[in-house]
Amino acid sequence: MTNQVHNNKSLSLTSRILIGLVLGLLVGSIFKWILGGEEDVYISLGFFDLAIKGFFVDGILTIGGAIFVASLKMLVVPLVFVSLVCGTCNLSDPSKLGRLGGKSIGLYLMTTAIAISIAIGLASIIGFDTIAGLKTSSEYAAKEAPSLASVIINMFPTNPIAAMAEGNMLQVIVFALLFGIAMTLSGESGKRLTNVFNDMNDVILKLVAILMNLAPIGVFCLIAKLFTSIDYDAIKELGKYFFVVLGALSMHAIIVYPTLLKTLTGLSPVMFLTKMKANALFAFSTASSSATMPVTLETATKKMGAKNSVASFTVPLGATINMDGTAIMQGVATVFIAQIFAVDLTTSDYLMVILTATLASVGTAGVPGVGLIMLAMVLTQVGLPVEGIAIIMGVDRLLDMTRTAVNVTGDCMVTCIVAKSEGELDETIFNDRHAAEQLEELNFNKK
Repeated sequence: MTNQVHNNKSLSLTSRILIGLVLGLLVGSIFKWILGGEEDVYISLGFFDLAIKGFFVDGILTIGGAIFVASLKMLVVPLVFVSLVCGTCNLSDPSKLGRLGGKSIGLYLMTTAIAISIAIGLASIIGFDTIAGLKTSSEYAAKEAPSLASVIINMFPTNPIAAMAEGNMLQVIVFALLFGIAMTLSGESGKRLTNVFNDMNDVILKLVAILMNLAPIGVFCLIAKLFTSIDYDAIKELGKYFFVVLGALSMHAIIVYPTLLKTLTGLSPVMFLTKMKANALFAFSTASSSATMPVTLETATKKMGAKNSVASFTVPLGATINMDGTAIMQGVATVFIAQIFAVDLTTSDYLMVILTATLASVGTAGVPGVGLIMLAMVLTQVGLPVEGIAIIMGVDRLLDMTRTAVNVTGDCMVTCIVAKSEGELDETIFNDRHAAEQLEELNFNKK
């Protein structure tokens, strides 16, 4: 009995989500076959068929899926606000909020904006087909494009509590940034409040963990209900989505980062990517920028040659605000969900996605699964159905691992650029292919 319990516990979250996805697909397909797949047939269904539709499809599956979607939405505002306040007030003490902070934050936000622009561009060029049977939870009407001045003005809330209640995330983000900066400048009062927010952040991340552990059930309900009415083209489109995200991540890591490094520092991109291999593989296995931080810090200092005075600031900051991989997923997912639901997004909508995802990256915690909740925020911002997340959730774990590897690569790239600009980079170490290798060797025979 003990072994059986142990084996059940050893089943990973990824495996359970995939099992939920596959079971949902099978159950939904069986219900579709029984019910005939057409809503008009329901009028002439027998008692057994009506029981399936009424009790399972419109009952258990609908309720379970709706609760899961509501839970995703529930966590968006508290997660963004608390994480962003913590990220801002923990950036450094006031003495470090100068030149070093400006360069680092500027580079991280710039690479995030580039990442999501590549993602939206690539996804728009390749395109996805509308999937029959999908319906949005509400009618979507294209909004008139607001002027740039009104967009900037509307970013600042007149009532931050109302902004949170209404889910106006740009206003929540701006208020959180200002609140975090004010806490940093408030001395002892700010430090006491920082401890409170750090504790709140731990609790909210635990809520995220609880939700992610319930995700297999939510995915099962949403997918099973989905496959009672949609065509099987959804599988083909999901595969296309997977490879578009993977392509955008590869392009960003192999082309954008090395190009920025070479342009801004003159350092060798090949040497940089070679030294990042072990770090990227560790990040891939953990799917957590925060968990990988010690390895990233060692790579930046011992292998890349950045002085600890720079790396100790830029690497933790990167684990907090550098979420290029997450931004790429959000960009492709936004285009994917809009197109499969046959919703037309305007240019201003895409610009809003870029702006929201870039600013929200500051508040995205470096732990597995948070990106999906941030995606719910981005989708809500442009009026897309959050239910679309269920379709991509089955393949998200592998993509989550890949985008974490991209994130830590960006952390080291920015560290090298900032260290070089500050004269705090030892190029001898950077150009030494075997730098720090002896530190990774264990000799048990040495006396």
